[in-house]
Amino acid sequence: MSSLAIIGAGPRGTGLLERIAANAAELLPADHRLHIHLVDPFPPGAGRIWRYEQSPLLRMNSMAEDVTMFTDHTSTVEGPVRPGPSLAEWASRMPEFAPYQPPSDPGLRAELGALAATDFPTRRAQSAYLDWVLRRALADLPDRITVTVHRDTAVALEGAPDGPQTVRLASGAAPLTVDRVVLTLGHLGSRPDEQHTATAEFAARHGRFHLPPAFSSEADLSGIAPGEQLVMRGFGLAFVDLTALLTEGRGGRFETQGTQLVYRPSGREPVIHVGSRRGVPYHSKTGYRLQGPPAALPRYFGPAAVEQLLARPGRIELRRDAWPLMAKEIGFGYYHELFHAHPERTAVRWPDFLADYDRLDWYAPELATIVAGAVPDPADRLDFERLDRPLAGLRFDSSEELQRHLRGYIRQDADRRADPAHSADLGAFLALLSLYGQLPRLLAAGRLSAHSTGRELDGWWQGFFSFLASGPPGFRLRELLALAEAGVVRFLGADLTIENDEATGTFLATSPSVPGHRVAATALIEAYLPHHALERTEDPLLAALHRSGELSEEVVADPGHVHRSGLLAVDPEDGAVVDPSLGGAPHPRRTALGPHTNGRSFAAFARPRTNAPAFRQNDATARALLSALSAAFERGDRMEAGLTTARS
Repeated sequence: MSSLAIIGAGPRGTGLLERIAANAAELLPADHRLHIHLVDPFPPGAGRIWRYEQSPLLRMNSMAEDVTMFTDHTSTVEGPVRPGPSLAEWASRMPEFAPYQPPSDPGLRAELGALAATDFPTRRAQSAYLDWVLRRALADLPDRITVTVHRDTAVALEGAPDGPQTVRLASGAAPLTVDRVVLTLGHLGSRPDEQHTATAEFAARHGRFHLPPAFSSEADLSGIAPGEQLVMRGFGLAFVDLTALLTEGRGGRFETQGTQLVYRPSGREPVIHVGSRRGVPYHSKTGYRLQGPPAALPRYFGPAAVEQLLARPGRIELRRDAWPLMAKEIGFGYYHELFHAHPERTAVRWPDFLADYDRLDWYAPELATIVAGAVPDPADRLDFERLDRPLAGLRFDSSEELQRHLRGYIRQDADRRADPAHSADLGAFLALLSLYGQLPRLLAAGRLSAHSTGRELDGWWQGFFSFLASGPPGFRLRELLALAEAGVVRFLGADLTIENDEATGTFLATSPSVPGHRVAATALIEAYLPHHALERTEDPLLAALHRSGELSEEVVADPGHVHRSGLLAVDPEDGAVVDPSLGGAPHPRRTALGPHTNGRSFAAFARPRTNAPAFRQNDATARALLSALSAAFERGDRMEAGLTTARS
């Protein structure tokens, strides 16, 4: 019998198990038994982030029809494609999908029963879906593969590279001795860095509230008093979640008054002042489907284009070399939808426009001229710079003027994302997603420069993508508008600066958007998710392996520039952990997948029909594991046969 430990039983571990079940018939001999240990202190399937035990106020930022854990006809995996239902399909026909087990919570059953395909579900609904996906994966395993679930924390991993691996558990239960180990740990926190430590010390000295980057569902907000002046640095999904917990979560309620949403405070809310680098909230998700036929993606940033990039000599810069192709791909998705769904707002035939678009580079001046002639209304033209920094160059004479401007901006954005007349935005979004199908190949080659990896890939690109494509549901912007009109939320502006003022013991927030204006607050929240840094990881297993020199963070170095990403270094092909104690070679028995690695595939589930990189990674890793275990099993059989012959 062979054995495998999967450390982390959330969506990534569940997805890996599904791929093991799919590939077992081909790669695991019929007489080969395999036992799998699933180790996670949180509920298997959902894991830490998606577990049921969190506020029902917290929502997904994807529509129910846009969430799947299954491969489909677009998946370029080597193993078998095994389609399965999206969250929406599963919720609408739960009894049809074995193994059926209705949720025990009546409220959750009611939500799932009423869930429309275009609804944005609660995280509890996703928890139920992930629980079912795990139970289906377990049911799909052949009889020769068995599984034990350990609700425990792995704290140590020992063993020679050519021998069994021993996993030690926090509970003191008997160690697990296995042939292979996979670390699918999901999103991890880190101890505060120097800046956040200094801020925490300042807050402690003055009796103030400070929350460093944290997972919203786990944040303790009880130290924030009603009416307290609170600054939130960050305007993304963490801000949205934390604001919901500090408003509705404290007894406030939203009501519809005519055509407007209004907020009725409970009196227990703080006054929330919010700002960020851009100074505006993430664009909300669209609330409609494409109005025209889907574009054939990719067109400009596909496998052939990536190969051409890699064929160039020297280091690659994302903005210089790849972004013009990526931008052109997004533009193709945008204009394809505009021309096909809203031809009355265009001035030429699509084939004529496309012929010019095909032959011109993204930054060619002639392209801007052609777009202007083909798309008469400037509001219908794609402008990345305007989208990325909407407050750039704007200065306001007073805070009240800024409040009025941003309320108008948020109202306009919410209206646009709810109006199918602007479905070209969804075309751009789908093209943006398609880029993630090609980026893993580019990253795996290790050709990006240190500067580009740090400043452009992990900096600008991740922020730009999240701002444009990973925002909240549209109703959250309506709620934000109502909160702003009620005076519960106030906007600070762009390029936010916060100073720890020892003289007053307050956090002083300023922004060049309103010169001379500042807010003195007695509470500060860093409203963004923790960035995993291996040297400061909160995971005890990774910390122990790092101390012993058996794993390392990704370091990209060029002359004059070094980028330390904080991510666990793995072999990009199959996720094998790079082990410094082996001279930097991949460890033959240890693998890691997920957002804590330099594989950089953050989403463990995906939109259907997008050839999701995470599913490709899971499949490649499952096949590598099964092949290695089978080869070792066959070698053992041959050795045993040789011993038997010698004895006789």
